[in-house]
Amino acid sequence: MRILHTMLRVGDLDRSIEFYTKVLGMQLLRKRDNEKYEYTLAFVGYGPESEEAVLELTYNWGVSEYDLGDAYGHIAIEVDSVYDACDAIRAAGGEITREPGPVKGGTTEIAFVKDPDGYKIELIQKKTA
Repeated sequence: MRILHTMLRVGDLDRSIEFYTKVLGMQLLRKRDNEKYEYTLAFVGYGPESEEAVLELTYNWGVSEYDLGDAYGHIAIEVDSVYDACDAIRAAGGEITREPGPVKGGTTEIAFVKDPDGYKIELIQKKTA
């Protein structure tokens, strides 16, 4: 077994695709409209779905925002340098909500960024051997 994808409901599909591809450097892997049930799915990720877990961005036609509730935590992405990643995200127009630095009570370097719909994304610096 393996995780295939995580689904996020988004209020503006084009805005979300732009964020995940241009700000976070993912690729748009596929996109499909379902006219009968009025939704569009877009899959984004860092590699092919056959090899990597990806994000499914779901746009329900006519719905522009969602209440994220208090159960959702975050998506975690490993980066080579959390500091360089934050600089690149900031330069691309992304919002850093927690500046890079060690996690409280530990040494792992992390930061947080927020996507256009308010979903939190944790950046975790890759550990060296």
